[in-house]
Amino acid sequence: MKKKYILALDQGTSSSRAMLIDHAGVPCGIEQQEFEQIYPQPGWVEHAPEDIWSSQMSVVHKLFRNSGVQATEIAAIGITNQRETTVLWDRFTGEPVANAIVWQDRRTASHCRMLENSGHAEPFRNKTGLPLDPYFSATKICWLLRNIPFLRGRAENGDIAFGTVDSFLLWRLTNGRVHATDVSNASRTMLYNIFDLKWDSEIISILDIPDSLLPEVRQSSGYFGETDPPLFGVSIPIFGMAGDQQSATYGQACHREGMAKNTYGTGCFLLMNTGETPQKSSHGLLTTIAWKQEGSVTYALEGSVFSAGSAVHWLRDELQIIRSSAEIEPLAVSVKDSGGVVVVPAFTGLGAPYWDPHARGAIFGLTRGAGRGEIARAVLESICFQTFDVLKAMQADSGLDLNELRVDGGMTVNNTLLQIQADILGTTVVRPAVTETTALGAAYLAGLGSGFWKDISEIDSHWKIDASFHPMISSDQRQSMLSLWKKAVDRVRNWNIDT
Repeated sequence: MKKKYILALDQGTSSSRAMLIDHAGVPCGIEQQEFEQIYPQPGWVEHAPEDIWSSQMSVVHKLFRNSGVQATEIAAIGITNQRETTVLWDRFTGEPVANAIVWQDRRTASHCRMLENSGHAEPFRNKTGLPLDPYFSATKICWLLRNIPFLRGRAENGDIAFGTVDSFLLWRLTNGRVHATDVSNASRTMLYNIFDLKWDSEIISILDIPDSLLPEVRQSSGYFGETDPPLFGVSIPIFGMAGDQQSATYGQACHREGMAKNTYGTGCFLLMNTGETPQKSSHGLLTTIAWKQEGSVTYALEGSVFSAGSAVHWLRDELQIIRSSAEIEPLAVSVKDSGGVVVVPAFTGLGAPYWDPHARGAIFGLTRGAGRGEIARAVLESICFQTFDVLKAMQADSGLDLNELRVDGGMTVNNTLLQIQADILGTTVVRPAVTETTALGAAYLAGLGSGFWKDISEIDSHWKIDASFHPMISSDQRQSMLSLWKKAVDRVRNWNIDT
């Protein structure tokens, strides 16, 4: 049967998705399933790895059923995933040894502070492009090795495998035959030397992590293995893999140096393609690997915002101001402005450019007249303020002024959010016709690796604009809003310094 589609597996922080993409780059079906978020203590976030696996397999089978597409029509699979989230499992049984520690988790803040106080901050940044922060995988591995009984001994014996979610899925998909990751995910572990392109022996020694845990690192577009036949009835080759934000950058056709995108999901992630030369940041950003294909590495600058969509979920689940995420837009436009209310959603600290794991969330500027509408609008504004902080740091590092910001992710259906973003940035915001760019990027990497598409120019031709949003407020109004935001951020810094 003719191979008509690429299957993208998009394993995210709050849900798993599967999407079919045809040769024209058009999504021909998508399925999504949420799974449980586990919060054992304040600042801790976990996932059950079996929930990740079962939800991912469930959406694939549902996609086949609902689309009528057969597994024999799939040319290749591309995998994209929530990054930094850490899974350890038994090499012989494939069973996880504990819950996955999610990228948002802050339990290792004291460990990072100890490493910094011991003078290790610069070596880590100089080798990995990353600050010492609980966000990344390295200290999560250390925590598991210290706190799970007998785990260190088993790891030293070579019985345990580590992976970010991509590696765990690949292991399960191939029935344990392949233990690998790609350079984009490896670059987020705080263990990978992004300049020498290898696991860094000095850092591994400092952290006392057995190197037998680590997966093989491969390029993002190329052959990874084949699925175990019982899963889908046939073996399907896996030809692409990238962390979700690098994948979205690829899916947004930001293939040239200086192009940038922002993804609005659980968090916000702004990446700028810096080409084949890594750009070190002096403004609190990350230097990271975007992807590797045909032996060539592309680098990026990245700014990570920890709470974006999760702030909307907080309104829905904890405050119960809204019943569904979609309700935030009509509620936010029911008022003319936020009435001086400022929300800082630092539920798990602040990411770029502050890197403050001790910050905590707050609402400022409440008056007797402030209600649900003002708070809802302030939450949308908080997402846009955080993006502003990251973009300004990015422009300072790169020396480039952006004429437009390409945006994607589930929240970009919200026109009010994107208009506020354009107003606060003073820059045009562009939404593409296909906003599921994370899955699209994984599909493109797999399709190029397998020969489904011939080259990047063919992929670039698929990218189309859906809508553009232009700034509509005065410079004075923008500065007034940003001044209040800065004041609020200053208030929450180092709030939880003693824990």
